[in-house]
Amino acid sequence: MSRQGDSVRSESDAALRTRALESLLVEKGLLANDTIDKVVEKYEKDVGPLNGARVVARAWSDPDYKRRLLENGTAAIAELGFGGKEGAGIVVLENTSVVHNVVVCTLCSCYPWPVLGLPPGWYKSFAYRSRLVREPRAVLREFDLHLPETVEIRVWDSNSDLRYMVLPERPDGTENFTEEQLVPLVTRDAMIGVSRIDSPSA
Repeated sequence: MSRQGDSVRSESDAALRTRALESLLVEKGLLANDTIDKVVEKYEKDVGPLNGARVVARAWSDPDYKRRLLENGTAAIAELGFGGKEGAGIVVLENTSVVHNVVVCTLCSCYPWPVLGLPPGWYKSFAYRSRLVREPRAVLREFDLHLPETVEIRVWDSNSDLRYMVLPERPDGTENFTEEQLVPLVTRDAMIGVSRIDSPSA
């Protein structure tokens, strides 16, 4: 699987259907032209990965918060004001030098929207959903993530009741960073587990 592999055709078809439906709703006066743009922007920027990045940066900076986050992800995330229907049951998985966690939803595309925003197209693709559980190391290599054989890969399958978020390893060279300086380093893909966060000096 690649991000531009099997999923391209389905993503293109979905995009065409979405545009057709949007045009129809606008034509019938049921939807304003900029409504969808505002909703997407809200989930991409306000309710999106920036929320998760703030959770990660807090965990990296505050050992007590990290402990609470790993014990009860939903409650600790709510401490920062993030929550909602798609975040009612979130488990946070810590990546270490010897264990790498990665998240999938094999049945559909269940995803912790309050902390990660809208799921990317590849996360919803059949190729990712079907292959990750069978050959995780190969799939991660296609995301340019090459893990040593000594690193154990754990695949976690989300569902409508329980969703997962990865707490990435804190990169080297950030020991003196403030929480606010850490936030921009955190990526959505690292919180899904298909990438690692590079040292800022790399």
